[in-house]
Amino acid sequence: MIFGRVKPLDAILATAEKKSLHRSLGAFQLTMLGIGAVIGTGIFVLTAEAAQKAGPGMMLSFVIAGFVCAVAALCYAEMAAMVPVSGSAYTYSYAVMGELIAWMVGWALILEYAVAAGAVSVGWSGYVVGLIEHTFHLDIPDLLTRGPFDGGMVNLPAMLIASLVTWLLVIGTKESATVNAVLVAIKVSALTLFIVLSVPVMNMKGFTPFMPLGFSGVSAAAASIFFAYVGFDAVSTAAEETKNPQRNMPIGLIGSLAICTIFYMLVAAGVIGTVGAQPVYGPAGEVLAPGSTALSQQCAALAAAGTEAVTCSKEALAWTLREIGWPQIGNLLGLAAGLALPSVILMMMFGQTRIFFVMSRDGLLPELFSKVHPTYKTPHVITILTGIFVALFAAFFPVGILADISNSGTLFAFAAVSIAVMRLRKTDADRKRPFRTPAIYITAPIAIAGCAYLFWSLGVETKLMFVGWATLGLIVYFAYSRSRSHVGRGVVDVAEAGVGIPPQPVPPLPGAHTPGGQDA
Repeated sequence: MIFGRVKPLDAILATAEKKSLHRSLGAFQLTMLGIGAVIGTGIFVLTAEAAQKAGPGMMLSFVIAGFVCAVAALCYAEMAAMVPVSGSAYTYSYAVMGELIAWMVGWALILEYAVAAGAVSVGWSGYVVGLIEHTFHLDIPDLLTRGPFDGGMVNLPAMLIASLVTWLLVIGTKESATVNAVLVAIKVSALTLFIVLSVPVMNMKGFTPFMPLGFSGVSAAAASIFFAYVGFDAVSTAAEETKNPQRNMPIGLIGSLAICTIFYMLVAAGVIGTVGAQPVYGPAGEVLAPGSTALSQQCAALAAAGTEAVTCSKEALAWTLREIGWPQIGNLLGLAAGLALPSVILMMMFGQTRIFFVMSRDGLLPELFSKVHPTYKTPHVITILTGIFVALFAAFFPVGILADISNSGTLFAFAAVSIAVMRLRKTDADRKRPFRTPAIYITAPIAIAGCAYLFWSLGVETKLMFVGWATLGLIVYFAYSRSRSHVGRGVVDVAEAGVGIPPQPVPPLPGAHTPGGQDA
């Protein structure tokens, strides 16, 4: 039963052709799209979370998380090139492992995209609040800029940005091609400037002790830092808009991942070597969890005593620059994060609506979810619903908890795709594979084991939350989706009536078309 109701690959490709998107993205655009989605909250904010879990050992955490992502990306690339349709891991699983697994993957991707958008909103809030406080010499009360877990009451700026991005998505921000390219350039420039100013003045003393909390701390940090890489999954959702996907998808996926990994390593080294990255301990020498009330209280005590740590900062990179004598550049970096991070929120929320759209197209979710606004031509119902949840996540949870919850969904989806690639090599050996994962029977098991290892390294609360979410998903599937599924009802090749897939709101580069039912 588990592997029943497979949607044939030929039917998936035929359905995509009948309701297809305009192919306009090349390898360079995809790589830019990947860098735009990847370099976001992960590096700007989770540096502090990683330091609290691993100390300077977070350098290893970046390597571990990057490696797992790389082997998963190789599996993703084969699938993305072979099945160049919208829907990401969900579509791939449907083609190979059947409807139930595909549903669970799609359900997990809701965690990835929606919760991740909340995490980025919280990260944006940290940098913007810090920028306002340092530029105008104000003291904004923590009650209004932090959630209840983090020593505050509600994170109003995070709620505000999530609501603003929802509005932009509903009205369809098609004119943002140039803006998106500029924002990617701003993020990369800001990080490059940080590296240029911090790496030359590194002190190797900052690197000892290297693993203050042992290898388990490094593993826990890797499980959190994994969030910094998940953007390449969003590239996969653009497969249907890619010119020559057989060649360009693998280049876009792996290229963006390689560039981002190099940046992450250098940024982490800059933080550790200048201001140090040792964890903050409690009064009795106990280890404090990132995002906990106990940590925020200890940080407040440190601040009162005139000694601060990078792990206490909500704007780790800007804080580091201010500490090493570049206050104005630190403010500029805060401004860069404030300008650029909304594009990541937009990308995540767009990915979410796209997954919902494809699941709705297959009959697993109500048709209402793929209802398109008559004027704006965007899926306004599901966009507004997603926006409400993202705003609530952002208002009440700290970035570390949100990142970990998001990672649990992502790791499940990546493992499923890696299994799918191996299974498809046996069940459909003759199908044309424009990109073949090298040493598949070594690469895919490593990817699966890596995902399992990182998942196991997440906190107990996160794992329990994932199990609860998965259980709710199974209830929804058997109560609603199973009986309404197009494949289950024998409607496999569906030429959907009505308007096409909603257009992509942010074309990746100036001059690129806006893909959609009608080319804008």
